[in-house]
Amino acid sequence: MTPEDRIKKLQAYVSTMPALPVSVSKVIEIANNPATSPVDLNRVISLDPVLMARVLKLINSAYYGVSSKVNSLVRAIIMLGINTVKNLALSSAVMDTLGDKGQFRALDPQAFWRHSLGVGVTAKLIAQHRKVESAKLEEYFISGLLHGIGKIPLNNVLSSEYVEAMSVADRQRIPLHAAERKVFGFDHSFVGLQIGEAWKLGNAILDTIKFQTRPAEYDGQYADIVNTVHVAIYSVTVAEVGFSGDRYPERVNEHALATLGINMGYLDDIDEEVERQIEKAEIFLRL
Repeated sequence: MTPEDRIKKLQAYVSTMPALPVSVSKVIEIANNPATSPVDLNRVISLDPVLMARVLKLINSAYYGVSSKVNSLVRAIIMLGINTVKNLALSSAVMDTLGDKGQFRALDPQAFWRHSLGVGVTAKLIAQHRKVESAKLEEYFISGLLHGIGKIPLNNVLSSEYVEAMSVADRQRIPLHAAERKVFGFDHSFVGLQIGEAWKLGNAILDTIKFQTRPAEYDGQYADIVNTVHVAIYSVTVAEVGFSGDRYPERVNEHALATLGINMGYLDDIDEEVERQIEKAEIFLRL
């Protein structure tokens, strides 16, 4: 099969994937508007009983530890914050579509999502350490969480070849994305972009997916997120948090470290905190 044939097969698969629910798309659109208020989100979410239940379940979970039960959707949105609600809506919609174990042939789904969560929480911790304003922190988390979604269609549509790509990476001791290009003619970032564009996930997530392995080539407005997620991927992979198929990641990009003003020592120091935050963040996947 040629690279072109594989791309057509993957594009056909992506085109048949369910679109994000209208309510979720509307939540993302509204949340990305700087003038948005909790009341605006309330109008949309209240029309979707499943999403409304998830928002209320999240605010009343041990993750937030509120002293008395919250029954008001508007109050829940205010307490969680608009970006958290947006990312809950988005991550739960992605899990509804891509979380099915049947879509994982070469990778273990539990290990894959644990790795993805690890990248998300590590990216957020790095951003917090660097004093990124709190309203923007969830963008780091969701960009990290979704960086590897392109691996799921590869697992599902080209599963035997994906096993081969993982074997090539192991035998030659090269990064998985390099082995993917050897076997497929493209890597999971290319496939992830197809999903991200189809679902209109937003430029921060799209740019992170595209440049996650080559952050020094990126000079757009989301460079801070791209660099942060790149570093988080490396940190989580070498710490063996979950497993995304990559046993021999290439060294972290020095440009990214220098731009962020952090070193590998800092990343080693937050290992325990990453584990604690993963346990908390798993609530997003269980909802």
